[in-house]
Amino acid sequence: MKRMPLYILMGALLCGLPLVCNPYWLDVCVMIGLYALLALSLNVILGQAGIFHMGHAAFYAVGAYVTAILNTLCHWPIFWTMPLAGAAAALFALLVARPIIHLRGDYLLIVTIGIVEIVRIALINDVFGLTGGSNGIFGISRPRFFGYKIVKSVQFYYLVWGMVGVSLLLFYGLWRSRFGRALNYIKEDDVAAEGCGVNVTRYKLLAFVLGAFWAGMAGTVYAAKMVTIAPESFNFMESVIIFAVVILSGGSQLGVLVSAFLFIGLPEVLREFSAARMLIFGLAMMVMMIWRPQGLLPPGPRRYAVPPDLPGLPPDVPPDLPTNLPLTLTEDAARGPEPAPAGGRPA
Repeated sequence: MKRMPLYILMGALLCGLPLVCNPYWLDVCVMIGLYALLALSLNVILGQAGIFHMGHAAFYAVGAYVTAILNTLCHWPIFWTMPLAGAAAALFALLVARPIIHLRGDYLLIVTIGIVEIVRIALINDVFGLTGGSNGIFGISRPRFFGYKIVKSVQFYYLVWGMVGVSLLLFYGLWRSRFGRALNYIKEDDVAAEGCGVNVTRYKLLAFVLGAFWAGMAGTVYAAKMVTIAPESFNFMESVIIFAVVILSGGSQLGVLVSAFLFIGLPEVLREFSAARMLIFGLAMMVMMIWRPQGLLPPGPRRYAVPPDLPGLPPDVPPDLPTNLPLTLTEDAARGPEPAPAGGRPA
């Protein structure tokens, strides 16, 4: 990893940040970490698979409400509810994504926007008498870690950013795996990917399920931090912010972290200019889209070791070429020789 020293430096800075921050800025940093966690989960769907999905707040809400219900009604500890909250969000994602996964582009985007509103209205209407209606759910307990109660902002800070660190490692391994390569093929050209034998529908559904599972667990952390949740905490604007963080990042994990700091932290820095901060924010986004439309830190190109005897290599490749050199095949070479016409000789 070429960016490993940068990750180590950022980790050291994040570990020492509570030493110089007051409680207010610690709370801001906790929210930055929470949005970074949500953006990393959406990055699997949007950044790696290229699926335009603006309904991520729905999965976030499902996870938060499952945790709140199990904790307040069944008296389950918070951390016990986390895997169930993720599983409930993943199951909900599978149910809603299966009928719409064949849609593309703007059509899929519009449908996912509708999913957020459906979930929010269902929560307001007190589904099954469990969600508390528009008032939400109160009295959620604080999490305990080996008997140690997590209450203070600094404790939630390390909890949230610890989860972000684990997510970075897991999603980096995912990106380098066969599953990650398949998502990358689908993002570039799903028709060509399907022609090469990739089960596009299956991999898209798996991306949805995985992203929703992680968003559901982020909802558990949010419920434990806020102690009370309400439907308005998961409105459409939450999905817009998470979506914008991933778009601005360019699809890389480091870009997601930087974008989360800009989207959540920068408005707090500009709070003194509250009358004009949204104007400044909008102008900055416009400049960004013109100056760097690929995002802040897009992922680097994938390179693989290609053996020298691979069919389709250009004829000028020397036979003693080492097998560990990264090669980039031309389109003609990757396509191979033209097929011979029926009943005739090759052209």
